[in-house]
Amino acid sequence: MRFLELHMLQNFGPSNLNRNDTNAPKDCTFGGFRRARISSQCIKRSIRRHQAFKETVLEAGGNLGSRTKRITTALIERLADQGRDRLEAEHVAENLLRSVSLDFDKKSGNTDEEGPALRKTQYLLFLSESEIEALGELADRHWDALIAVDAPETEEADKRKRKKAAAKAVPKEVQQAVGDALRKHPRLAADIALFGRMVADAADMNIDAACQVAHAISTNEVSMEMDFYTAVDDLKPDDEAGSDMLGIVEFNSACYYRYAQVNLGILQRNLGNDAELVRAAVRGFLRSAVQAIPTGMQNSMAAHNPPSYVRVLLRSQGAPWSLANAFLKPVRVDARKERDLVGESVDRLEKYLDKLKGAYGDEGFELDCVTSLEDTAAQPIPLKALMEQVDSRLAAALGGTPA
Repeated sequence: MRFLELHMLQNFGPSNLNRNDTNAPKDCTFGGFRRARISSQCIKRSIRRHQAFKETVLEAGGNLGSRTKRITTALIERLADQGRDRLEAEHVAENLLRSVSLDFDKKSGNTDEEGPALRKTQYLLFLSESEIEALGELADRHWDALIAVDAPETEEADKRKRKKAAAKAVPKEVQQAVGDALRKHPRLAADIALFGRMVADAADMNIDAACQVAHAISTNEVSMEMDFYTAVDDLKPDDEAGSDMLGIVEFNSACYYRYAQVNLGILQRNLGNDAELVRAAVRGFLRSAVQAIPTGMQNSMAAHNPPSYVRVLLRSQGAPWSLANAFLKPVRVDARKERDLVGESVDRLEKYLDKLKGAYGDEGFELDCVTSLEDTAAQPIPLKALMEQVDSRLAAALGGTPA
């Protein structure tokens, strides 16, 4: 089993990158102290939606996924482009998806910019572009069979029976074809292969995630701060005093430890053992993980601070190691020392990694490379060189020519 680990330290100025239900920055208690936090879900979305990830995967001939409740909209557009009636296409698309026990919310009277609101699936589906294309082709090919199906009416309270009855109403030939398109598709999207897929009503569509991403937590203890702001009407008469809007925004500033690991065996399996695509997915993941920053309140705070420390380990033995426990005691800056918060965090992280190697051994470390803005015990190299080393080692392990 080979796996790749990514460790980063990233210090942000005043920011509110990932908010909770009260619009305050997310936080947690770690080691008995309050820490700033950015959720793993937020980080993963930032990575897979980043242009660097998209470009890298598409250049290698791969495809990407979309997480959406509006899959019927995508299918209707494809069918309408082929000259099909839009209302009939909606009926066909819904029956197509019901064949694999998917269900829909009740249609609302609201309208979207594109026109009348369509019925959405009950939960978000994560489908690759090639899977959506395959569904569109099946809808067109089996149009007559699907247009003739009326979903059986069942009591709303019995959702399971309703879904099962609706699936059975679709001809078995169509059920089989749709199931094959969604369960046996040979070329999954790179982001689905990395981050996985869970479909509650069709467990055999589930995909094990090759990548695990930790919540980013601050190496330092944080206290939330508040910005009291006001806004003045530009056209207000000069003889009128006062503001026309006021409010409070919470924020903090923190140095985050970020950790992720990619199981290369699972990634190979998910991508059909396509070595070139596996390497492209890893390159795209690393590029975007370094560059992607959550978008929360960026127009107000512009916290565009790149990582100060990036360490990539490629290992063939042992278990993954998060280095979060290096920061059980928050890093505190001593004004008498030359090192700042980031420098102290780098020192703490590297010493903890050395302790783990001393206790558990360092067998199986095939690659260990660092890009750093700070002084470090490791020999830092430019990020481009780091990426080239990772890709070269993967090419040797998986086969192929380094990009």
